[in-house]
Amino acid sequence: QWRLVRWEVRLSARKRALTGAVLPGAGCYTGCARPSNGRSAILSQRPRPHRQAVTASDTSDRPREACGIFGVYAPGEDVARLSFFGLYALQHRGQESAGIATSDGARLIAHKAMGHVADGFDEDTFARLAGTSAVGHVRYSTAGDSGLKNAQPILIECAHGEIAICHNGNLVNASELKESLVSRGAIFQTTSDTEVLLHLYAHSKPASPEE
Repeated sequence: QWRLVRWEVRLSARKRALTGAVLPGAGCYTGCARPSNGRSAILSQRPRPHRQAVTASDTSDRPREACGIFGVYAPGEDVARLSFFGLYALQHRGQESAGIATSDGARLIAHKAMGHVADGFDEDTFARLAGTSAVGHVRYSTAGDSGLKNAQPILIECAHGEIAICHNGNLVNASELKESLVSRGAIFQTTSDTEVLLHLYAHSKPASPEE
């Protein structure tokens, strides 16, 4: 697990923060898509958080995976459909909800639905999700309730513009950060710790996630 303090992620000495393209199922990711105008699709790769080993005495038949995240930048291609198939391949990592956000360089559009990927998207949805880049998410909740309000990507508009975020993992100090943000007037719409990241970004002075 990691701890977020002043926009810094603290990892154990044996782990390093990585930056690069998203590869399905290759680890734990945070994915962001922002319109351009100095705004572009941003995807950050993180090490896989520690997960408890399953013992022989564990008879639960629930899925033992984590959220799945997919990202693509492909001008001229149907990025929503590409993301759909990417999430379909990652369905084993989360069955509660699925969502995709796309950017055409000027605006962000998101679609989220409860249940499996195959049930949440149709041709009308693909037509609406036009763009050159996209991020997608299948959810396996580890923090927050299971409901559409906690489905990802979470899309907001703030002083820095629009941003959509997909996240897998837990922020170990999310409660303290949320308390601090609420005391400064932040209004939370979900019970997911992922929203904490968006509020920190909205309150930050730098104008982009890269900064």
